[in-house]
Amino acid sequence: MRNEQDMMDVILSTAKDDERIRAVYMNGSRTNPNVKKDIFQDYDIVFVVTETMSFIKDKTWIDRFGELIMMQEPDKNDFGIVQDIDFHKSYGFLMLFTDGNRIDLRIETVEVMAEKYKKEKLTLPLLDKDHLLPAISPPTDIDYYLKPPTKEEFDSYTNNFWWCLQNVAKGMWRDELPYSKLMFEYTTRDALDKIIAWWIGIQYEFQVSIGSLGKYVKNYLPKQYWNMYKGTYSNAEYDNMWESIFVTCQLFRTLAQDVAAHFNFRYPIKDDNNMMSYLKHVRNLPFDAKEIY
Repeated sequence: MRNEQDMMDVILSTAKDDERIRAVYMNGSRTNPNVKKDIFQDYDIVFVVTETMSFIKDKTWIDRFGELIMMQEPDKNDFGIVQDIDFHKSYGFLMLFTDGNRIDLRIETVEVMAEKYKKEKLTLPLLDKDHLLPAISPPTDIDYYLKPPTKEEFDSYTNNFWWCLQNVAKGMWRDELPYSKLMFEYTTRDALDKIIAWWIGIQYEFQVSIGSLGKYVKNYLPKQYWNMYKGTYSNAEYDNMWESIFVTCQLFRTLAQDVAAHFNFRYPIKDDNNMMSYLKHVRNLPFDAKEIY
């Protein structure tokens, strides 16, 4: 596997040798001083170019980067939905190579660069043939720091957590596994993850990032809570799913009450108590029941 220096050499030599490429900068995790480097980190690279279409029509220039396992062109991956994207301004190539390295490369015109360059604070200039790139501060992940909730956000997520659990419960009683699983992930876990983020934010005065999709949560949760969080994941057996739901409720209740106390919000204890009784009742409800109560 080529090391970082090897990869940067091929990226920059490609840019230097191609007159269409006028500047290069990098963003993403490799520019973040708070992220530990590992073998799976990709190279988030932007080429500032004179035009884009020649890169799109003839992709042989990509061969310089190495042998591909696979490539995705996300801008044309519209999943059947017609999107208004101007390929003349910007276009992306996601490339995975046979040595395990990955480059996420975007080509963009000078005009596009001028609009967005200063907005992304995890940016590191690498090459500037024409002094096009504006002066910027050193990379920082401050824009990704956790943000405290408003009362309205807290009320909405706690309400949705307890309300949507009845959908999860009825899905399991009906033996509708996909419905109950997805309802849990899209509503219950979504609310739990929000509460966890706010709780972590309080502990660290909202000066940390937990990463995309909460990938660094383990680094900030106490071991007891992390073990409970792991218990919120179950398999496809309903008994195990029920156990994970009750662990989820316990963790949610504990952290949400802490968040409420910190911000002087009101935790909906009545909803909590009522729904816990309801969930326990539905769990023991025969599958051929003619009435809920």
